[in-house]
Amino acid sequence: MAYQSLMLQEQIFAIDIGATNIKFSHVNESGDLVRGVRRRPTPYPCSPARLVEFLEERIAKSGCLRVGVGFPGEFRDGHVIRPGNLSRPGGVATEKDPELDELWRGFALQDVLHKVSGRDVRVVNDATMAALGCIEDVGTELILTLGTGLGLALSIEGQLKEVRDVGAEIFRDEKTYDQTIGERARSLNDERWNPTLVEIVDRFAQEFHADVVHLAGGNARRVVPTEFEHLAYRVVIHGNEAPMRGAARLFTTP
Repeated sequence: MAYQSLMLQEQIFAIDIGATNIKFSHVNESGDLVRGVRRRPTPYPCSPARLVEFLEERIAKSGCLRVGVGFPGEFRDGHVIRPGNLSRPGGVATEKDPELDELWRGFALQDVLHKVSGRDVRVVNDATMAALGCIEDVGTELILTLGTGLGLALSIEGQLKEVRDVGAEIFRDEKTYDQTIGERARSLNDERWNPTLVEIVDRFAQEFHADVVHLAGGNARRVVPTEFEHLAYRVVIHGNEAPMRGAARLFTTP
């Protein structure tokens, strides 16, 4: 029992917060999954206090001393800048609640989780954590996460760069990228989803002059690889485990 406890303490507890589900796993320092990925529905209305309580319980049960968290909104220097879909009281299909949105803005999620759990907790944007699990550390790498919405991260020669949160930007026909390529849009018109994704990938790849584009997130498994063969850069499709692997690099990357 003592040996098992010590083994858990040496592992890293990876948490990927999504607008629909929150995923958990144990990984080693190399980013290899020690346990399978588990999912729980994201609790709504998702106030900061409710999310912290939800995560605190699972962090305590994990037995890990290090915790890597991906947050589904704009996040910088330990604080929430914009909460993305977490400001929608009933999930992605509901309208944003201004009061809930204001509760999230400026919230010191990293420090609060550290204080309530007593663990070494490191929080980044969810696309950033997925990027850490994908990048090859060579050239200009663009990472797009496909799930409830769309996330974007950028790496140049292995260094992650600060980029804007693109999910709420208008793509076309007064619809945002989240609305256009998120899970709801895919479920309504699966045949149109892949060609639209190719268009979006190419738009961002050209904007950021990408040498390679990584596709990660829950809907990466729905991507048709042959749709991208005509493009002038590589497109690499990853499984849903990229954020889990990326959590380890929060502690091992200088």
